[in-house]
Amino acid sequence: MSAGLNFAQQEAVNFLQGPCLVLAGAGSGKTRVITHKIGRLIQVGCDPKRIAAITFTNKAAAEMRERAKQLIGKAANEVLICTFHALGVRMLRQDGAAVGLKPQFTIMDSADVTSILKDAGGTTDSATARQWQWTISLWKNMGLNSEQALAIAKDDNERTIAKIMARYEERLTAYQSVDFDDLIGLPLKLLQNHDDVREKWQAQLAHVLVDEYQDTNATQYEVLKCLVGNNARFTAVGDDDQSIYGWRGATLDNLRRLPQDFPALKVIKLEQNYRSTSAILRAANQVIAANPKLFPKTLFSELGEGEPVRVVDADNEEHEAERVVARIQSLRNGVDVSAGPQQKELKDFAVLYRANHQARVLEKAFRKAQIPYKVSGGQSFFDRAEIRDLCAWLRLWVNNDDDPAFLRAVTTPKRGIGHQTLQSLGLFATQYKVSLFEALFSSSLPSVLNARAVGSLHEFGRFVNDLAYRAKQTKGAEDARAFLNTWLKDIDYEKHLYDAEDSPQMAASRWTHVMEFCDWMAQRCGGEIEDTAGATMASEQKNLLEVAQTIALLSTLSEREKDQNVVTLSTLHAAKGLEWPHVMLIGVTEGMLPFRMDDEAGSEHTNESLVTRLEEERRLMYVGITRARNTLSVSWTKRRKKGRDMVVSQPSRFIAEMALDKTTVQEDPREKLRALRAEFALRASAAAEAAALANK
Repeated sequence: MSAGLNFAQQEAVNFLQGPCLVLAGAGSGKTRVITHKIGRLIQVGCDPKRIAAITFTNKAAAEMRERAKQLIGKAANEVLICTFHALGVRMLRQDGAAVGLKPQFTIMDSADVTSILKDAGGTTDSATARQWQWTISLWKNMGLNSEQALAIAKDDNERTIAKIMARYEERLTAYQSVDFDDLIGLPLKLLQNHDDVREKWQAQLAHVLVDEYQDTNATQYEVLKCLVGNNARFTAVGDDDQSIYGWRGATLDNLRRLPQDFPALKVIKLEQNYRSTSAILRAANQVIAANPKLFPKTLFSELGEGEPVRVVDADNEEHEAERVVARIQSLRNGVDVSAGPQQKELKDFAVLYRANHQARVLEKAFRKAQIPYKVSGGQSFFDRAEIRDLCAWLRLWVNNDDDPAFLRAVTTPKRGIGHQTLQSLGLFATQYKVSLFEALFSSSLPSVLNARAVGSLHEFGRFVNDLAYRAKQTKGAEDARAFLNTWLKDIDYEKHLYDAEDSPQMAASRWTHVMEFCDWMAQRCGGEIEDTAGATMASEQKNLLEVAQTIALLSTLSEREKDQNVVTLSTLHAAKGLEWPHVMLIGVTEGMLPFRMDDEAGSEHTNESLVTRLEEERRLMYVGITRARNTLSVSWTKRRKKGRDMVVSQPSRFIAEMALDKTTVQEDPREKLRALRAEFALRASAAAEAAALANK
């Protein structure tokens, strides 16, 4: 079971009798440790059903589940491997009645929340609503409700948001709905305030493993404490040097508190890196050494020295993008022997940057050079209007009290029920404190609406009830696929898309997305894709309503996409947990990485908060460096765009902190020549295009 583990990994796997913190440096094999520890627990007699492995993304959970199956076989199907949010869903479906939730509650996604807050705050401005949303989310992650938030509000703006939060809470209760933060906050209330629920879950879980522990927020830590109780049989796996999500509530205090709250805590460090060369790790260790350490560690590698880390300067962002293209072409052409003998495919390359907007210039250069690429962290599949339309119908079938879903479904596609009718229905529902769906069947409704409007609403209501009944009867993939196809024909959704789009090509593309979504839903009903809420039996069949209940937990279909042979363009945050043979960090200038630290010196931030921000930005640089396996180049621009202006920029302090020694070849003369040739070719092509346009 433990073959191939180094001494530290072996120690982490074999420690079963109490609380354990595994400090897993980048590329040190943490998933291997977690899966082997699951196997070890089962080997010593622990029931697989009583083991929980909790991580932060569906993708990470799927990878862990697959690795566990390869190691221990069918027993892995019984282990609860899921995200924190999926565990929260499971707890609330089972025990949510104690906090006033029906089992078929709806999970509101980010766009739903923005819409509800616009209504609660009386604004039509989405940007303002998103600011409120951000503040409310931070308060919820601190474990505060609207009343508590109002008590700690620092100024009039925060007091206003706290009052809007109170109205938002009322609406969620009325809609029998929760948001993502509630999927952590409400389970915590269950565990803290209901002894029977807490004892049930503690008895159910003999050992809890938490991946990416440094990313937990205060509420998640309290949930973990309640789940493990006095026995404290848990393994937290994380790396304080990779804590880069402070802006969304993650806190290193959770690492500081572990030894205080659990004095018997066993701390094990994983310092051997199996990913990167010694040259890359040396740069990473030098950078992160400037941060104060909770648990000091130094990564090392036995993969050899490798190629020196390169630092490249550029005149501006366009020039920098040209140099990135030239480097990829140079490495792919195989002329750079030092980069390693393996064949270099496009998927071996990643270009990483601090902020989304930095991708635009890169995309232009890649299109010009005809290099295929993908932008990681782009629009989620589920953010597309056509997918949100279909999800609204599914949500309404599951939960008739979901008013936002009702309003979207009743108007998409249009069915002769106008704005005035819906406004009157809304006023009626508010007056009688019922949901819109319940209101449309009220015997008093004809007193506020004419017979034709009431008839249209009744027809819609009966149609929804019929669809919900039929969806519940589906069993397996083929049943679900047939039902979805019939439903789309009944509502004439394809025609709706073509009527709504000026371009037939765009309509066809959106219809393809719809077909892909339906196929994906059918696969889940057939058990071909496992349940995000923790079910791991690949053969388990579900009906459409059961699948629809977990759909809001998903943000992308990428889990089932095959690897594309394209270059990855990604923010540093989105790149965490990933790796590539060849990595280029771009825009490493003061003001970009670290991000706007110079701009904030005179702002409301205290010196202490600025230092904390700088430390997190340094960890972000460390994460970027440690994504690279074979080669790493770091580039900065002498000038960069800031708004509409071009400003002089300086190399980031992090470049100096890498302390690249003087023997490092920062720019190979042969590569520089090849890069200049590639840049010349690109500029000549651009000039030719401009001339052709001018002559038209």
